[in-house]
Amino acid sequence: MKIKKGIRFITLKSVGSYINFLSYVRPQKAMELSYALFSQPRIGRLQKETLPKVLKNTETEIFHHNDHHFQTYIWKGNETKILLVHGWESNASRWKKTLPHLQKSGSTIIAIDAPAHGQSSGKEFNVPLYAEFINKAVEKYQPTIIIGHSIGGAACVYHQYLFPNTSITKMVILGAPSDLKTLIDNYISMLSLNRKMLLLLENKFINRFNFKLEDFSGQKFASQFNIPGLIAHDTSDKIVAFAEGQKIASNWKNSQFIETSGLGHGMHDDDLYDKVIEFLFSSEGSK
Repeated sequence: MKIKKGIRFITLKSVGSYINFLSYVRPQKAMELSYALFSQPRIGRLQKETLPKVLKNTETEIFHHNDHHFQTYIWKGNETKILLVHGWESNASRWKKTLPHLQKSGSTIIAIDAPAHGQSSGKEFNVPLYAEFINKAVEKYQPTIIIGHSIGGAACVYHQYLFPNTSITKMVILGAPSDLKTLIDNYISMLSLNRKMLLLLENKFINRFNFKLEDFSGQKFASQFNIPGLIAHDTSDKIVAFAEGQKIASNWKNSQFIETSGLGHGMHDDDLYDKVIEFLFSSEGSK
């Protein structure tokens, strides 16, 4: 295991050194390569012929959005609808352990595959596009509950910020990052990229999405929310820092924050799911 970690460390630093070199001789190429590494998932794809068991025998529907298409999976239940939004390098099957808890409520459950994940199209993942996918699904299915994990949680927060007047009345966010600036800083640090690369990436986001890194913040977005929210984050999360969940909760007026320990980034736990169900369906959780 230590050998594998050492090889990965050397590989990352070698890639970073190459990008740093390119930043001086071919800055545009350096920017494109660094952005591609940041935005293109390496795993998480699904093939129709070899779907995980949990996704088989579901109702499915493909949505088309501009030049993209995305996949949905539906577990039929009653008129209460829950939309599930997975995270980076994952797919709708990540909800396998969550489904039995949600299905006890009798609800209809819909899960989507993110851009460049599962059976959805594309090579690039970004939160603005994911938020558009989410909105298409919300418009179609009219869910009252949305649950997002990791960067999927961040996409749910951004979607609520962009589209505050939808059918969504409650939101659950699990292990989600708040600030894009933090993600970029961690990426820069991981590859040991130079100051010039940071500036190039900042310009990329301004030109591509028309916002500065520091403005893309779940903490800022949540300050506009009126719907009830439950934010849970684990103190041992090594993928997304615990402080990120605290940031989102700090400005969300009508929210609860649950601190867990020992669950890691996956956040799968019976006790936690019991608290989620209580928040979603008890009269106390509706306050």
